[in-house]
Amino acid sequence: MLSNSLSHREEQDLIINVKSLEEENRRLKEQLSGYSIIFERSLDAIIIFNKNGEFVEVNEAACHLFEMEKEELIGKRFNLFLDLVPPDILVFQQSMLHKFGSFSDELLLKLRDGKIKHIEFSMKKDAFNQFDLAIMRDISARKALERERIINEFLFKDVFNRAVDSIVIFDEFGRFIDVNPAFCMSLNLEKEKLLNLSFQQFVARQYKDDFVQLLVELKEKGTAKGELSFIRFDGTVKMFELTMTSNVYSGFYMAIMRDVTEKKNMEIKLQKSEERFRAIFEQAHEAILIWNDYGHIVNANPAASRTFELPLNLLVRRNLLDFVDNHDGRVRRVLEQFRKTGEIRDELIFHMPNGEDKQLEFTMKQGVIDGYHLAIFRNVTERRKMEKELQESEQKFRSIFDHSMNGILLWGEGYRILDVNPIACEIFQATKQQLLAEPFVKWIPEKEQKVFYKLIRKCEQSGEAYAEMTILTKEGEQRIIEISMKKEIIPSVGMMMLRDITEKKELEWQLRKSDTLNVVGELAAGIAHEIRNPMTALKGFIQLLQGSIKEDYSMYFNVIMSELKRIESIITEFLVLAKPQAIQYQQNDVCKIMKDTIDLIGAQAMMHNVQIIADFEENLPWIYCEPNQLKQVFINILKNAIEVMKKGGDVHVRIQKADHHYIRISVTDQGCGIPQDKIKKLGEPFYTTKERGTGLGLMVSYKIIEEHQGKIDVESEVGVGTTFHITLPMERVEKENEDAARI
Repeated sequence: MLSNSLSHREEQDLIINVKSLEEENRRLKEQLSGYSIIFERSLDAIIIFNKNGEFVEVNEAACHLFEMEKEELIGKRFNLFLDLVPPDILVFQQSMLHKFGSFSDELLLKLRDGKIKHIEFSMKKDAFNQFDLAIMRDISARKALERERIINEFLFKDVFNRAVDSIVIFDEFGRFIDVNPAFCMSLNLEKEKLLNLSFQQFVARQYKDDFVQLLVELKEKGTAKGELSFIRFDGTVKMFELTMTSNVYSGFYMAIMRDVTEKKNMEIKLQKSEERFRAIFEQAHEAILIWNDYGHIVNANPAASRTFELPLNLLVRRNLLDFVDNHDGRVRRVLEQFRKTGEIRDELIFHMPNGEDKQLEFTMKQGVIDGYHLAIFRNVTERRKMEKELQESEQKFRSIFDHSMNGILLWGEGYRILDVNPIACEIFQATKQQLLAEPFVKWIPEKEQKVFYKLIRKCEQSGEAYAEMTILTKEGEQRIIEISMKKEIIPSVGMMMLRDITEKKELEWQLRKSDTLNVVGELAAGIAHEIRNPMTALKGFIQLLQGSIKEDYSMYFNVIMSELKRIESIITEFLVLAKPQAIQYQQNDVCKIMKDTIDLIGAQAMMHNVQIIADFEENLPWIYCEPNQLKQVFINILKNAIEVMKKGGDVHVRIQKADHHYIRISVTDQGCGIPQDKIKKLGEPFYTTKERGTGLGLMVSYKIIEEHQGKIDVESEVGVGTTFHITLPMERVEKENEDAARI
């Protein structure tokens, strides 16, 4: 029907057009097949993206690049692999692609297993209708090589610049291309000046031919070694050991040069030293022998001939061991030590050919002269005899010096300590090593130095002096030291004697205190009874008057009665001092006694805005004591603690074991504290820090604790507070046992 509607010519044209289209279609299929082969077999990754950045089509190289199967990649977003790319870089690249339609750059891909790849890519926008095309290439290996090259260049430059040895890059004519700082320093020239110069301008004239030969060897073999002498512009000479290498840097040569100027100078000095040694060897006063491993003497100096009583020609034929007793154990030990250590310094008895024995001091060293051993001898026979006599004399002095009961110090020029004995070290609280060679004034307490300088002046004037000094131990204890000085007991040496008289002074103080107590006791016995009788009458009549007088004078009567009671309490305390008390000791709980005391004194504490805080160790053993007397002591100390805290505060009471035999009661206040020089006076009669106190309360307390075989210690810091420590024994020792133990 179609053929009927078309003319023959039109039909022919149509057939030609169909054939042309079929040919074009075949050609396009072949071209598409070619593109498909290129797409699949391309070494570069080819990827087609949609507008959402999702993979639409990938080739085999892309699968290899992303290390994923094609089915896994299709549909994934490209952004999933760009975690390592900063967002601003991505925005920039996208903007460039939109602006120009195509863009090339580099990226870092992070694969799903964490592997990182450096890629080079090229993208074209709308390459296939609405799809974008990307071609990517893995350049990780190339980047690694570039980094390695950069690192190697950096390391070379770092080594080049930091090397201690001189490094020079030069051309085939010896002209300097580059030099390192060490070479600049060696020639004392700046790098800019050196780069305009060459080796030939520094090589010494006598080494010119050597340098030319080195260059020839370098060009033939690629390396060369030798020595060159350089003359610097200031005329000084430098010797270098150098190693040259060819084609190390852009076809140039490199020389590594070590400055051996000092080494060469040392060799020259050594040669001169050998000449000097020969002169010393011949002229030395000490005997010098050179001998081999078997003891045979191979050389000796004239002094050795005199020492060993043999002519030189006979001495060099002898064996060194001929002069000692080989069966002597000391000789064998010396030889054994010499073989082990290679050197020795000692003394031995040597038997001379004429029958004389000499004690020789010697120094031996192995292999010091061409493999032979060196020995130097000195005759010390007479000196050792004198030293022995002196040593015996010194031992007697040292024994007396070290075992003296008093401290002894010897001083020399500038009052520097020459020697001290152990007792003096204890007094100065220092080791002997610390004291020696120091001026002894350095070890005197600062507050005593004025008195001490006065003592030194007196010693300088009269030749001797005496004084007493107070020092403070490391534990904070005060010690009284008696010092006597004598100038020049021997020429240029003075002596100081030191004696600790603390206990002596303590005994004297205790004796004076005992005398005071006796007087107080006698006075108390008389005064108490004389005052108590009138006091009784006064109290009675005051009470009668109080009842008979009609007007209200109660305030006056209260004051009078209060003062009378105070006088009566003082008399009672006097009587405690005046006569021994009949005491019945029994086992009691010291914690309960303290609790009762705190309850008793609690009201007074509240009135003064004071809180008493108790801290008792659990399961404390009971002690033998008189409860009422201990309560009296606790009341006295707690009252004192309350009264010294004018603005209130806390009083801490602690009871704990001091050790396996004693219990310690500690009362700590927050008062004004007591100066150190006044603590010792506590407990003396009529000594008190309170305005209306008598000091008898603490005196009675000390006496009670002493009767309980305990002691009271006081710690105080001005402005911080005071702590009274009462130490009591758990078991009371009978008086007879106590006396026996003291004896």
